[in-house]
Amino acid sequence: MNPSDVSTRSHGDVLTAISDGMVALLKEFYGRGPTRTKSYYADDLVVCVLRGGFSRVEQTLLEGGRGPAVIDQRMAFQELMRERFEEVIEAATGRPVIGFMSGNQQHPDMMCEVFILAPTDLVDPAELTAGVANSFTETTTT
Repeated sequence: MNPSDVSTRSHGDVLTAISDGMVALLKEFYGRGPTRTKSYYADDLVVCVLRGGFSRVEQTLLEGGRGPAVIDQRMAFQELMRERFEEVIEAATGRPVIGFMSGNQQHPDMMCEVFILAPTDLVDPAELTAGVANSFTETTTT
């Protein structure tokens, strides 16, 4: 998307693009997408909360007391999907993502994807060139 196209979008259009893009990615790779999503975008922060979407295998594991295995698998998946998630956010906002954190819980089932955008006063410019390649493993939380 052309940056000038992004600047003419309403805030609601940006939020819709974020939510729709995240749901589409999860649906493509899990075979089903979340049943509900809500996105927030303010200043240098984007948060996307997604509900539902556990696969039948995951639901079976959860019911069998294997919840930690499901969460571990989801965290590994989100690590691999980092670039695709960031592309959704960058296309919607027109700003580069410099931080990504992800979390999951089982009851109620929710996923939360958090993105920090540049420019931000949270990070010195020198830090951006120093550690971007390793930033996911350093900032991922469960």
